[in-house]
Amino acid sequence: MNQRNNRPETGETVPGLAPRRAALRLMDAVLRRGETLDNAAHAATQGLPQNDKALARALAGEAMRWMVDLDALIDSATKQILPEDAKPRAVLRLMLAGWLRLETPPHAVVATGLELLQGGPRRLAHGVFSALVKQGVTLPAVPTLPEAVAQRWGERGAAIAAGLAVPPPLDLSVKAGKDAPEGRSLMPGHVRLSRGDAVESLPGFADGDWWVQDLAASIPARLIGAGAGRVLDVCAAPGGKTMQLAAAGWDVTALDSSPKRIERMRANLARTGLEADLIAADALKYAPEELFDAVLLDAPCTATGTCRRHPDVLHRIGPRQIAEMAELQEALLARAAGWLKPGGVLVYAVCSLEREEGEEQAAKVGLTPDPIRGEELPSGLAPGAEGWLRTDPGMLGEAGGLDGFFVARWRK
Repeated sequence: MNQRNNRPETGETVPGLAPRRAALRLMDAVLRRGETLDNAAHAATQGLPQNDKALARALAGEAMRWMVDLDALIDSATKQILPEDAKPRAVLRLMLAGWLRLETPPHAVVATGLELLQGGPRRLAHGVFSALVKQGVTLPAVPTLPEAVAQRWGERGAAIAAGLAVPPPLDLSVKAGKDAPEGRSLMPGHVRLSRGDAVESLPGFADGDWWVQDLAASIPARLIGAGAGRVLDVCAAPGGKTMQLAAAGWDVTALDSSPKRIERMRANLARTGLEADLIAADALKYAPEELFDAVLLDAPCTATGTCRRHPDVLHRIGPRQIAEMAELQEALLARAAGWLKPGGVLVYAVCSLEREEGEEQAAKVGLTPDPIRGEELPSGLAPGAEGWLRTDPGMLGEAGGLDGFFVARWRK
């Protein structure tokens, strides 16, 4: 993918420089301030045309996905010690990501990359990059995980890392009886497409026949079953699970703390012709007038299971964030259990790879286990001995992988 013809911001004299400045701001926001890649992208790319926004996001994302390996290359080409947070190291990460991952020609990388170091050590960066180009260096087949992450994930780490090597495909959840773009189906109501096409331009989007939803993210709502009364979708945004439940015939109440996210859900429901009662409220303070036949709690979490799409989680999530999320999840689980009618079903899910947010939370729930069955899952996935489901980005690799999730189910 040649990236030489990017339009500059007003006042920029070097074509392609504007998105690289934005990528540098993105890296700084994530690595120094701990912001999410999604939140940082809005401010960092403001005012850029869409193709430049996409390039900035791709450069920053690839630099973070392969950062351990890029740093090893940088350190191999200079005797000078570059601090982790030094600007020359950040610029070199982006330069190498552009060359080795986005296939930008080296001369174009130099022309834009060195401009990011005006008033800084341009000669050093030029020398390091040129030396690596002359050596014809390459990246390994699989990204190397940061040491702290590899220790947390243990023996699962190698398989998870393998799932990070290639950006994920596009998964769609399809309404029953509706057509979707031609692709690969891994279970009923699912279609997997190659990346590349704009979602809004695909057949069936305008008609509301489907919505974008990772295969793993679609499993929790499937485990609630067909509509049989009233269901509460807790922490419901961006709305994929709410639409699944509504399409399955449930009378859905969708709860989320963000009025802005609620409005996005309202728009998605309008496009798909589905209905739900949307409530903007804090789940820790919410008090329903009636109990529910089912509750789906896809809880706030560290989202480390989404590392294929959000490689920033590899660098900004640590023990403090995991502990904070685990405390919140325990409180939400206790409240969710109290909102169930006798005989009602509770499904708990997190898109996290951390045991503290998954297995350790499930072990505290005092309801009757309702083990997940293999026939409820895509071929190639199976529940563990406890009847819980754990997915990793390395699973179903031959089919394009899936996000990391933990899912468990109980009855009251």
